[in-house]
Amino acid sequence: MLPSFCYALVYMELTLEAYRNIVKYIKNRADVATLCRVSKSFQYACEHVLYNTLYMRDIRDTMSLCTTLAGQPRLAVLVDALTISLSDDENDSDYDDSNRGTDSDIESMSLPDDYWPLIADALQKTTQLHYLNIHITINTPKATAWIFNKCTFRLRRFHCDLDWDYHLVAFLNTQVDLDYLYIFDYNETASATPTTNLSSLLSLSLLPDTHSLPNLSSLECTFSEAAIAIVPGRPITRLKTCFSRSHIYEKRAEMELLFSKIQLSTRLLRSLDIADSTYSEGFSMELLTCIVRCCETTDELRYIGTLVLPIMGKECVEVEVSEWVPAPDSPAAFRALASEMRLYNPFVSRVVFVNDFNRTVVTAVDGVCKVDTDVNMDFLWRES
Repeated sequence: MLPSFCYALVYMELTLEAYRNIVKYIKNRADVATLCRVSKSFQYACEHVLYNTLYMRDIRDTMSLCTTLAGQPRLAVLVDALTISLSDDENDSDYDDSNRGTDSDIESMSLPDDYWPLIADALQKTTQLHYLNIHITINTPKATAWIFNKCTFRLRRFHCDLDWDYHLVAFLNTQVDLDYLYIFDYNETASATPTTNLSSLLSLSLLPDTHSLPNLSSLECTFSEAAIAIVPGRPITRLKTCFSRSHIYEKRAEMELLFSKIQLSTRLLRSLDIADSTYSEGFSMELLTCIVRCCETTDELRYIGTLVLPIMGKECVEVEVSEWVPAPDSPAAFRALASEMRLYNPFVSRVVFVNDFNRTVVTAVDGVCKVDTDVNMDFLWRES
C-alpha cells in the first residue's frame, strides 16, 4: 500500500527532482510499479527506476520482458545494466513435468526456439546499455553471440559465457568504451568468418580501421590463450587467467609466452592472478621469478594470485597452504603466518591464505594483523 500523500500529489505538480526523490525512498519494486499509475509525472520517474537495472532469470519472464523492451523503445533506452542468468535451480520451474525426463538429463534440456531471438530483439533497442552480464550454468548451446549483430550500445563492463566465435569478435571490435571483460570461452580459429573457410581470421587488434577495446583495463579469461591474444597493445592493468597446460615443460613455455605478451601491454600491471590446476612450490617459485624479472609486473603490482609458500610479495599476496601438515585452521595461526611474512617484507599489507580452495584474508593495519571477514574474494584481484 502506497502512502496516502502519494495520491494527494496527483492534484499538485512538483518538479522532476521532487518526483525522483520520492521514488528514491520507495524500496519495494512492486510499490514503485503501483506508483507508476498515480500520474504521468510519477510514471516518468518510476520507469527510470524500474528499467535502469534488470535481472532476468526465469525463462518465461525473460521472454515476456524482452518482448516489452523490443516493442517499447522508450522503455528500452532506460536500461543501463542488464543481467541474463540461465542456471539449473532458477529455471527448473520453467519446464513441464512431461518435458523433464530423468534427473540426469534435466541440465541438457533445450531452451524455447524463440528465447535468443527475443533477447536479440530487446538488445537492439537497449541503445544506452553500459553493463551486460550473461551467466550460463545449464548445459545448453552457447553459440548465440549473433544476438549482438545489430546492437549499437557501447558497454563499459561485459561478462560473457557465450562461445567465442566470429559474431562475438565482431561485436567486441565495436566496443571502444569497454573497461572490464570476462570471457568464458576462447577459440582462435572460431574467429574466422563463416564464409572464409579459415582463410582469413578476424582477430582483435589495434589496427587503425578497428581500434578494438582501446580502453580495456581489466581482463578475466579462463584460457591463457585469450590473454595472449588480447593483452598486447591494450592498457591492461588487471589480469586474471589460468594455465591451460598441465605438463611442466609445456606450462613453462606457456608462462614465457604469456609474459612476453604482458610486456606488450600499454600500462603496467597492478593485479595478476594466474590459476593452476596443480599448484606446486617449485613452479610457484618459477612463476614468481618470472614476475620479478618483468618490469611490467613489478613496478606497480599490488596483487598476486595463488602461490605456494615460501614467497615474498608486494602489497597483497595469495598463498596456497593446503599441503601443510598440519594446515593452519585458526585465526591465530593465520595472523601469526602473516606477521612472519611481514618480517621479510613489511610492505605486504594483505595476505590471502588458500586451504582447499577456502580463502582466509589477513590484513595488516598499523602493523597489527587481523583476519578480515568483510573482504569480497571475487573482487580482490580487480580492486588491488
